[in-house]
Amino acid sequence: MSIDHPLNSLGLPKPPHLTRVVVAMSGGVDSSAVAAQLASEGYDVVGVTLQLYDHGAALAKKGACCAGRDIHDARRVAETMGFPHYVLDYENTFREAVIDEFADAYLAGATPVPCIRCNERVKFKDLLQTARDLEADCMATGHYIQRKEGPVGPELHMAADPNRDQSYFLFSTTPEQLAYLRFPLGHLESKAETRALASKFGLTVADKPDSQDICFVPNGDYAAVIEKLRPGSADPGDIVDQSGTVLGQHRGVIHYTIGQRRGLGIGGLGDPLYVIKLDPEKKHVIVGPKEALSTRTVPLREINWLGDTPLTPGREIALSVKVRSTRPPREAILRMISDTEAEVELLSPEAGISPGQACVFYETDSSRVLGGGWIWKGPSA
Repeated sequence: MSIDHPLNSLGLPKPPHLTRVVVAMSGGVDSSAVAAQLASEGYDVVGVTLQLYDHGAALAKKGACCAGRDIHDARRVAETMGFPHYVLDYENTFREAVIDEFADAYLAGATPVPCIRCNERVKFKDLLQTARDLEADCMATGHYIQRKEGPVGPELHMAADPNRDQSYFLFSTTPEQLAYLRFPLGHLESKAETRALASKFGLTVADKPDSQDICFVPNGDYAAVIEKLRPGSADPGDIVDQSGTVLGQHRGVIHYTIGQRRGLGIGGLGDPLYVIKLDPEKKHVIVGPKEALSTRTVPLREINWLGDTPLTPGREIALSVKVRSTRPPREAILRMISDTEAEVELLSPEAGISPGQACVFYETDSSRVLGGGWIWKGPSA
């Protein structure tokens, strides 16, 4: 196909009917709307759904992606719109790449974000390679994030709808992956537009509720899942203050997170106390006043950089960062220690920074995502 051919809606120099697109379909309304829209535009769409965990258990479970019901829903969308749909068994890959690390991170006192690891290690790695094997020109997903062409190549930007933006969960996308990926929903102003799109095509998932839970954690009960994966992990221990004085007992370190105030069972001690550190080796939950949660220094590793010029050790960059998915970006300075490790200095302190969370970089006063890294130590208690 000549490079002179006008670009199609996916930015490729081909007519849609000669452009193969693999759509990662979770069975929800977002990816279903993407697949239906692209099929209606005449693209050669191939839908792929990943079976990520035990299908027998999944069938009885609702409210999470990639379960039995969702596979059925994805298949129905493909039938409605007339494109092929495949289900790939990724149970072993998912367990090894995502679930095992999730359990081990919790046992080590961290607060992991498995959805980022799933995007990084399964969807944008193995599934993306499958799309290439199917000779697809690109892979599309239902994520709310924007891909824009910049002066030196594709850039990652926050979604137009700040309430739907998923940039925090996609910071580890590499430049090579970004060149191949497409996010057709990122420019929409609201979820209502996505549902209207699904309704337009007569999709039964148009009114399907959003998934709230991590797919393998029903009802958000992390501790129950970890106890099942790692028997004996919920051993009780002491709740101690910063000087080591025992204030009470807890029912297992895995039941607590940095910044937690409620449910400690040690009321009546004056000022409110918060979980400021977890010490799994000693089976200690360490508590202290709210100010002990605040820090301005965030140590990072596994840095992924999406800026235009390479990061080098010793380089300092002024940018904005998110230390949790629900918080707005804050101004900070990134200081590179090595090619993969860095320290972020926050211009104003943040509370509740926890190992295992991501710190995502944004261009100051811009929607552009510059990458990020993994927080691997919390504030010293």
